[in-house]
Formats: sequence, structure tokens, C-alpha cells
Amino acid sequence: MTLNKSSFVNRDISWLSFNARVLQEAEDVSVPLIERLRFLGIFSNNRDEFYRVRVATIRRMQKFGKKGKEIIGADPVKLNEKIQEIVVEQQKKFDILYAKILKEIRKENIYIVDEKGLDSLQQNFVREYFTQNVSPFLIPIMIESAPHFPYLKDRMIYLAIRITRGESEKKTKYSLIEVPTDFLPRFIVLPSSSNRRCIILLEDIIRFCLNDVFSIFNYDTIDSYAIKITRDAELDIEADVSKSLMEKISKSVKQRKKGEPVRLVYDEQIPKELLDFITRKIKLRDTEYLIPGGRYHNFRDFINFPRFENDELSYKTIRPVDHPKFKGQKSLLNIIRDKDVLLAYPYNSFKHVIDILREAAIDPKVLSIKITLYRAAKNSSVINALVNAVRNGKHVTAVVELQARFDEESNIFYAGKLQEEGVQVIFGVPGLKVHSKLFLITRKEENKNVLYAHIGTGNFNENTSKIYTDHALLTAKKVITNEVEKLFGFYQNNYKTGHYNQLIVSPFNSRKKFNSFITKEIENAKKGKEAWMVLKMNSFSDLDLTERIYEASQAGVRIKLIIRGICSVVPGIPGLSENVEVISIVDKYLEHSRIYIFCNGGSNTYYISSGDWMDRNLDYRSEVTVPILDAELQNELKKYLSIQLLDNCKARYLNLEGKINAYRTLSNNSKIRAQEELYKVISAKQLSLIRAENTLFSSQEIISSKKNDKKYLPASKLIQ
Repeated sequence: MTLNKSSFVNRDISWLSFNARVLQEAEDVSVPLIERLRFLGIFSNNRDEFYRVRVATIRRMQKFGKKGKEIIGADPVKLNEKIQEIVVEQQKKFDILYAKILKEIRKENIYIVDEKGLDSLQQNFVREYFTQNVSPFLIPIMIESAPHFPYLKDRMIYLAIRITRGESEKKTKYSLIEVPTDFLPRFIVLPSSSNRRCIILLEDIIRFCLNDVFSIFNYDTIDSYAIKITRDAELDIEADVSKSLMEKISKSVKQRKKGEPVRLVYDEQIPKELLDFITRKIKLRDTEYLIPGGRYHNFRDFINFPRFENDELSYKTIRPVDHPKFKGQKSLLNIIRDKDVLLAYPYNSFKHVIDILREAAIDPKVLSIKITLYRAAKNSSVINALVNAVRNGKHVTAVVELQARFDEESNIFYAGKLQEEGVQVIFGVPGLKVHSKLFLITRKEENKNVLYAHIGTGNFNENTSKIYTDHALLTAKKVITNEVEKLFGFYQNNYKTGHYNQLIVSPFNSRKKFNSFITKEIENAKKGKEAWMVLKMNSFSDLDLTERIYEASQAGVRIKLIIRGICSVVPGIPGLSENVEVISIVDKYLEHSRIYIFCNGGSNTYYISSGDWMDRNLDYRSEVTVPILDAELQNELKKYLSIQLLDNCKARYLNLEGKINAYRTLSNNSKIRAQEELYKVISAKQLSLIRAENTLFSSQEIISSKKNDKKYLPASKLIQ
């Protein structure tokens, strides 16, 4: 079958489809109310980053004509128009949902009040709060008379003020006030004389006190309208060889804050003359850059909406469980030496990783620690453990990726701190982002150096480990650790690329290896042998591998894809992708782990990876995919994916005609919500202890949307 544009999904349109699934969580009445507000915040934050990165890139490509079309694989003008159309529709849905959720939380006696809804007690509180806390941070600028129009910061909320006297436009004054959310909380809980719990937003406190701010003017009315600008977040790193990479990144981060505007979101009630005045001054006149919205912007702040005593309004915080092999053990390294361990976050505790590093820091037998750092937590315990190791005489090497998007400043700070303590800091690899999740501990045992390695799917970040689902392999197997050591050699000396038999390493052999795995499944299918693959990842947009998936489907290979975000594969196309099903699970935790299982002629092969199937991960980053060799851990991964494949609560169909983002229903007798089931299972006992005949894994789930077709087998059969 000939492939055409309809055979693939554009990555940017697919991303917007993912954000629509986030919006579905805000719409889902089974989700606790405060969590629904937080999902609105996540949706808003996602969209901001989309504009800062992807839309900015597409706009840039418009200047390059045909070359721009080749680079992004689509006409940038038409793609931008389509994006704007989708974004406007999503914003309408967002506004309706927000109004609906506000009504719902009022039934729980929680009220988000504005400046017009305050009683006398609250008015006094607001005035006092404004005087003591807010006023010192306000810098009103009279923009119609200012010598220069003020620079509008990226993603900050501004109040555009119109001050009028009489009907003469000559007596109308305009002002801008930055809402100081960098210094003050966005939500302020108000006192109440009843059992009502009232919250006011910071900008409404300012609105309430505008009379005080502009008291010197003789006016009739003061009106205010929220606006927010989004700027191009791409870093332009100069080629000055006289400057260090850290200097270049630092300068680029500062320049990012002054990037070209790519979007202006405004209160749709704003007077046309005021909006025209602002857009003219910031040179943003094209309507495609202008997004009408409601009274409030920066809904990303709703991610931190206040919690209240009623637990039913928020998800209960789960307590990560200790891995049974580590529980009560004095030395975790001794456990790893005897047996591989697989951790699954957030169900298992990340403190095991910190404990291993702390143990290594004080163990007299440990000689060195090497680690890759992409995104570290604020006040990172991992960083502290590395510093402690240096102070205890260990040789510590940290590969710090300065170009981790939006974490550049944090990584520059940590790099400096580590260098001050005597850590050997390596700033990535020229031309590559180091995205691998590795550490390597060298320990002297019986006059031999024994290596202990961590290879994971997620960052060394104790905060994100609580909300991202990830996996980490801890092993002392020489066939793995020797290759991890070889990779650290490459990070230190870039000419030592090395040869890898066990690890799959981008950009060296990932594309080749994944192609060979698919080829083997195709060959087995053509021979009439069992052939299938189950692939879980964040994003799948590489077109070459997409074509290989289609080729495999046509050969009769059964394929299950669990993709959280971007997905270029279109399942269910007759003669092309009938054997492919693609689902996405969006729930309270961010699905982040990458797990690949291939039938391999019945000798199943299992992998976890730091990278997705995107061209950047395959060709332009240092990523590591590691085989899971231990049979017990293989069984854990198999059961882990079994539960996800049977999800009939939070799984959606992706790209399936007529069912895009439709919730997936199965013929199970009971509801299966994968994330909740996984926690129940892992907190009770490890996945490896579950028997295959457990009813959870024998539900009659089919691999295609075509029901009652004998060639489509139940998922339990697919991965047993």
C-alpha cells in the first residue's frame, strides 16, 4: 500500500491531541474537584511551552520557504493556521470547564471570589495585605506617555489599565502593572465569618486597590484587563570559541527572556483601542499571534491550588513502598551484587537511589562515582550525596547537561556548586544532549574493582519521582556495567565511541538495533511463527520507524503501542496498520517510562530506555536502552504492561478513525485503572510474585478495534 500524508500524524497536531487528553482529565467528573483545577493548570502550562518551543519554531520556518517546509515536514503557514484553529477551540472548552468547575467547588463551600465579592471583613484584610505585601512590588507604568514601551516578560501576567474621565479620548490614560507572582503567591486564602472557604487571586487584590494606586488622577472609571505574552524559548548559542559552554548558555538563557513574541493572550473584554495600542507598541499585529481568553491567564499556577481538609477533593498522596529486597538491609550495594533490582516509581521509593549514593559516599571500599545529571531537584539530595562523597575522598565525575530545556539555570548553578567541592564536571558532549540516566560506582572488593550501575528511564530527581512513572535497573552484571563504564569513557573522551553488545546507545546503534528487532518480527511472521511487540514510550514521531511498524503490521506482526504524547502512527488502516493498536494513558501520574518487549521467536526480549522513538532521541542525543536479563525482572515488566494494556478507565484510543481520544472500553467484568492497580499490586507484593493465571491478566482484551476476529488474541496471550 502506498503511504501518503494521511498515513502519518503531524507531531504538532498530535501534541495538541495529547493536551486535549489532559483537558479530558479536567472534564472527568470522577476526578476529584481540586485535581480537575490542577489539570487545567497542567493544560495551560503545557500549551505555554508548546508556544515557546514548537510554535516559535514553525513561525521561524515560515521565513525559509521550501527549506522550512522540508525541515518540519509540513507547510509552516498552513500548519500554523491549523494550530491556531485547534488552540482557539480548546480555549473555548477550557473556559466552559473552568466556569463549570467553579460551580462544583462552590457546592463544597469553596469560593474563588473577585474584588467585587468581598464582605467587610475580607475587604479590610485585602487592603492590609495589599499595603503590607503587594504594594512594594508594584511599578505602574503610564504607557501612553512613557518614552519607551515597557518590556513585557515571558509568561508574566500584566494588568492593562484604562483610566477615563468624561467621554474625551484625550483624557483617557493607559497603564500597565506586572502582577508580582515571582514574589507572592497567586492564591490568597481569605478570612471568613462563616464556614465558607474563600480564595482570591493576587491580581484581584490589585484590582480592588487600583483606586489607591492611581489616586493622584482625576478620573471617572478605572478598568483592568489581564494580558500575557509568550516568547520564543529557543536558545541561540553563539560560536565564540573564546567563551566556555557555561558562559554561552548563561548568555543565551538571558537572551531567551527577551525572545521574539509568539503569542499574546488577552481578556476578550478588553477595549479594542487599548488592545490595538498594546499590539502596535509590541509589534504584534497579526491576528494569528492573538488569542482571546477570559479574565484570568497563567492557569499553570492552578497546579498549586490550595489544599483543604476534605481529602475527597484531592487525590490521596500515596506512600511509596520500599522494595522488598532492600527493606531492612544495611548495605544496598551487597544486595545489588547478588541480584539485579528493578525499581518502579512512584510506587517504589526513590530514597533507595539516594541511600545507595550515600552508602557509596562513606564506604571505604568505594573508589569513585560517575553520574549523568539532566534535571535535578531543588535542594537535591543527589547533589548533596555527591558532595559528601568528594569530602570523603571519593573521585566523583558528573556529566551535567547544560542544555536541558528550561533547566539550564538550575544546571549551571549545580555545576558550579559541584566544581567548588572538587567534583570533576563534564559539560555534556559537543553536538549531543546527554539524556541518559546513569550512575556507576566502582568498589574495591578482594583486590578487584567491582562495578555497580544504575540505568533508568527518569531523572535523578526526588521530586519528579513522586509524580512520574519511571523504571530503574540496578545491576552489578559485568556485561552491563563494563559497557556503562565504556560510555562514561566516551563522555570524558569523545573520540572513544566504543562498541556495545548489551546496551543500545544513541546516536551509535539505536536506530540500527530497533530496525533489526522489527525486521526479525517481520521475518518470523512471514514464516508463520509467533510475532508481536509491545512498546511503551512518551512519544513516537520518527517517520522511518513508523514506516517499519506499518511494514510489520502488513506482514502480520501484532503490535501494541502505549504512547503518552506525540504519536505519528495511524492504527487500523486497512491493508496498512490493521494489526496495530495505539492507546494513551493519562492519569494522576505522568507516564514517563519507556519499555520495549519483542516476541523474538518466543524468546522474549525486554528493554527499558531513557529515549523515545523520535529522531532527536535516536540521532542527536546520548540515550541508553538496557536489556533486562533477569527472568524475575522480565516477569515484572510483563505484568506491569499487562495491567496497562487492560486499563479501561484512563486509556484512550490514539489516531483511530472515529475514536481519537475516545476512552477505551473492554469486555472486562470489572474496572481496571492501571495506575491504581499497579500501586495495589506493588504495595502488597512485587509483580514477579503474581501468577500469570491471575484473573487480572486473563480478561478478554483484543489487540484490534475489530472485535470477534479470531486472528486478534487477548492481551494476556500476547505477552505471556
